[in-house]
Amino acid sequence: MILPIVAYGDPVLRKAGAAIDKNYPALVKLIADMFETMEKAKGIGLAAPQIGKSIRLFVADGSPFAEGDEHPELKDFKKVFINAHIVEEQGEEWNYSEGCLSIPKIREEVKRKPTVRLKYMDENFAAHEELFSGITARIIQHECDHIDGKLFIDRINTLRRTLLKSRLADISKGNVDVEYKMKFPLKK
Repeated sequence: MILPIVAYGDPVLRKAGAAIDKNYPALVKLIADMFETMEKAKGIGLAAPQIGKSIRLFVADGSPFAEGDEHPELKDFKKVFINAHIVEEQGEEWNYSEGCLSIPKIREEVKRKPTVRLKYMDENFAAHEELFSGITARIIQHECDHIDGKLFIDRINTLRRTLLKSRLADISKGNVDVEYKMKFPLKK
């Protein structure tokens, strides 16, 4: 089932998600719905807060980015991350233009470290500690921000954020054209 994606301005996007266990209600269906929602919205990552659930869960599927020669490492990158925590970030920060399904039509240059060590559980609650790098690390960092109550616009400079203020307000009110289902916190 395709779920509505929560737009910028909704308080759930600013709340740190709670850890879950294997008894979380209808978890298998929730994960399937998140993948379906993300695919319909043409995203490569989707965190539970973006569908209104303040829990530490996100899904990622980098395969759309793997088409062509730009990011072949994403070809088989399709995963579920439960209770994820970044243990360590390494390397010299690099800029990349990021966007977000909860903040449609806005892309900004965001600096992030190129390598992350992540502790997480998969959909079977098997524990993992894994090193990710490049664009894969960036996807993980972006989604980990979501489950920590942060957004990519928090990582841009104050002037750029100020310049985006009216566009962000429009998104909250639903004054934006999107091709996927959204829930706008200030829509009348």
